[in-house]
Amino acid sequence: MTLSIMTLNVLKRSALFALAAAVLFAGSPARAASFDGPWTVIIVTQSGNCDAAYSFPLQVNGGRLVSTGGATISGRIGGNGVVSVAISSGGSSGRASGRLAGASGWGRWSGLLNGARCSGRWEAHR
Repeated sequence: MTLSIMTLNVLKRSALFALAAAVLFAGSPARAASFDGPWTVIIVTQSGNCDAAYSFPLQVNGGRLVSTGGATISGRIGGNGVVSVAISSGGSSGRASGRLAGASGWGRWSGLLNGARCSGRWEAHR
């Protein structure tokens, strides 16, 4: 069976449109909004001279992270649950990445906390 060049081009275009739709859907605001609401985040130190663990509340609004405390937060949650965030408060700052799924989440973090360079894991729950 041989396919004409026109048929192959139509198949290629259809595959590209399907891939583009899947990528757009994965990061859609509607899916990101499914993570909206209050969350509790626990960061656990695995390397460095920092406290063993910290716990703090966060709010998610429209896929954006909002601090409910005094920290400055810049970050978002993609429609597929991928988290990317930068946090600062006083002389401390850090970055975290990971994933939310349903009512929980997990990932890695690193930062400078009260002058000490530390890193570890984080977990979150509603």
